[in-house]
Amino acid sequence: MTERKDAGEYRKELMTTREAGRLTRQEIEALAREAARVIPERVAYFAPKVGVTYGRITIRNQRSRWGSCSSKGNLNFNCLLMLAPPEVLDSVVVHELCHRLEMNHSKRFYAHVLRVYPDYYRDHKWLKEHGTELMRRMTG
Repeated sequence: MTERKDAGEYRKELMTTREAGRLTRQEIEALAREAARVIPERVAYFAPKVGVTYGRITIRNQRSRWGSCSSKGNLNFNCLLMLAPPEVLDSVVVHELCHRLEMNHSKRFYAHVLRVYPDYYRDHKWLKEHGTELMRRMTG
């Protein structure tokens, strides 16, 4: 019987391999398990700072979105965020929580984001520069 790696071990391996190929189903499942543990903690941490409540949190393995917020306050997050630096994950969490205040990307929306997370643009830039590379790793 093969020894199973935990999500943290997968994350270390996956982050250090620059020219990495597609993730296996097992790797995606491990990332999703880690995300299901980590992301709700980060949402619970930031929600009071934003000043909002939220509904259900769902972890998905998507090819085009990092997160979303429904009009009912349900939050969706991509399990691939577990391969990004922790501060990038936090920036996505804050972004989605701020949609509870403004369901758009207006100046007012970004004012809320920056009030809670002043380094948002720095971390958003990381996602713009490296996100496509991470998304390409999702199995087809």
